[in-house]
Order: sequence, then C-alpha cells, then structure tokens
Amino acid sequence: MPSLLGVFAHPDDESLLAGGVLAQHAAAHAPTAVVTMTWSATSPRAAELADALTVLGAGAPRLLGYGDARNPRSAPGAPRLLDVPLDDAVAAVVQQIRTVRPDVVITHDALGQLTGHPDHRRTHQVTLLAVQDAALGHLHPQAGQPWQVHSVYCATHPASGIADLGPLLAGVGKQLLTVPDSFVTTAVDISPWLSQKWRAVLSHRGEVARERPLPGLLARLDEKTRNRIIRTEYFTRTAAGPDRGDPHLLTR
Repeated sequence: MPSLLGVFAHPDDESLLAGGVLAQHAAAHAPTAVVTMTWSATSPRAAELADALTVLGAGAPRLLGYGDARNPRSAPGAPRLLDVPLDDAVAAVVQQIRTVRPDVVITHDALGQLTGHPDHRRTHQVTLLAVQDAALGHLHPQAGQPWQVHSVYCATHPASGIADLGPLLAGVGKQLLTVPDSFVTTAVDISPWLSQKWRAVLSHRGEVARERPLPGLLARLDEKTRNRIIRTEYFTRTAAGPDRGDPHLLTR
C-alpha cells in the first residue's frame, strides 16, 4: 500500500471523502497524513479533527490555519483561504508534501464536491500546483528537498452514485454537482473500515449536532441507508504516472 497525504479544505472533509481509504492504508502500515487548509489550531474543530485522525490512524492534524470562506470565526486574524495569494498557499502545501514525502496525494475534485464549496475548489487548485512544484527544487527552495508524488486522486461523486445522497442534500436546499461516471477511475469499497470511518465522522461533534452539514444529516439516517452512502469512495486520478493498476485500490 502506498503512503498517503490528504489535502482537504475543512475539518471533516477527510473523514467524509476519504476516511475509509485513509483507514485502509493505515491498517496496512502505510504512512498516512492529512493537511487541512482552514480553521485555526485553537478552534474546537481542531480538537475534533485530532480525534478523527486518531480513529483513522492518520497522525496529528496539519492545520494551515486559513479562514473558511463562509465562517469568519474559523481563524480570527488570519486571511481567508480565498484571499491568500495563490503562490503563498501553494508554498505552504509544497512544504507539507516535501515533509511527508507521500506516494499518493488525495484532494477535492475540480467541482468542489457535491456542493461546490469555494474552499474545496481552491484547495483542488492549490494542491495540483503544489504537487507539480514540490518535484522541482528550483521552486520554493525554502520548503525543503524536492519530492515527486506518484499519483494524485481527486475525491469525487459520479452521477450514478448519489441515489441516497442526492435527495438528502436537496432536502436542505443544497446543490448537487456530480461528474459523469466515466470520470471515475477508482471506486474503493471501504466496507471493512466502515465503522472506523463512521466513528471518525462522529468525531466532528459540532457538525454532527447541526442540521444542514452532511455529518448531521448522516447521523439522523437509519444505519442501512447511511452505510449505502458512505460505503464506496470514488476518485479520479489526475496526475501522470505509472499505469493505473488495480481499479479498486489507490496505486502508485
């Protein structure tokens, strides 16, 4: 199993989008880590993130501390991720990549997941640029020795995979952005790590307690329906590298 680095916009994105894959690779003793772009290390959500990463075996939080586009209380005194100069945000992620030295990087897709959150889209852009820059020693020399990532996988949702999730989000007025099924290169059945993933989602207690965020919506579902929604994690491989290998596992 290759080592993984997840780069996500908010605390809880890692558990919802790739919690099963992170747990799967950690269980195989592959190093796993998660970078979170927004929210400060002193916020309640940082402590919840730490709990979730412990459940998943993904190490300590790596919070970059930028502000959430929709929550001014997320990082008082810090700029929003959307307002940070692009090169500064890229350099911050390059440093994380060169420190962790992962085989595989996971991040958001270009749509910004189902709801198109602007922080998700910006994280996608920053991560793809950072993966390219991290391999080139002349770029961001202050961020450490260069490192070549083998593969980038963007967490996504195919049109055929939202039978239960679509109505759930539509019921609280959220838009649904999906990709054509042909865009999905990898669909991982995370059934063996399902309970672990769900415990990680529940670690984000503040979001579980609210009505509109996805953790809260999932928590109010019956177990059978919830498991159908979270059992499969979908990805699109976007970086050049060796052949895609097993279509049911993240490969180098």
